[in-house]
Amino acid sequence: MAKKAKKRKYSKGAAKKVTRAMKKRKAGTLTSSRSGRKVRSRKQAIAIGLSEARKRGVRVPKKKKKS
Repeated sequence: MAKKAKKRKYSKGAAKKVTRAMKKRKAGTLTSSRSGRKVRSRKQAIAIGLSEARKRGVRVPKKKKKS
């Protein structure tokens, strides 16, 4: 039997947004929208990229709810 093709979790548009955010972080120009401070954390840069993708309406899984 042939393997079933996996559906992408994140769309290509989301990947582009995250890549852009990571490059801005490396350059030192990525800032937090709330405080306006520079972002140094890798995880925070990814979160910013995904949230920008969500605002654009790109397919991204929903945020996990805190319990």
